[in-house]
Amino acid sequence: MGSVLLVIHLLTAIFLVVVILMQRSGGGALNGLGGGSGVNSFLTARGTGNLLTRMTAILATIFFITSISLCLYYKGAERQSNSILDVAPISQEAPAPTVPTVPDVPTVPATK
Repeated sequence: MGSVLLVIHLLTAIFLVVVILMQRSGGGALNGLGGGSGVNSFLTARGTGNLLTRMTAILATIFFITSISLCLYYKGAERQSNSILDVAPISQEAPAPTVPTVPDVPTVPATK
């Protein structure tokens, strides 16, 4: 369930970015596609602006719904982590410090 919801969420995010980038700030979205005197206002400048605005609103709503759904889904799911912090022991005893031993130095007998 979580992976299906995640795929829907990612596809929605990609389509949302594409739809937003297709819009122009001046309101002339998809300027090249809106030709003709137009009985059909579907692909006129105003029609594509309205279509892209509706698509943006729909995709944004789906994006927020999937975001909240993913948050709630993974909040209730058991967390299985392979983190080293979860596996490491809580307390660890440090090894006793080793004192370096001085090697036996041969002594030279005193001569008279």
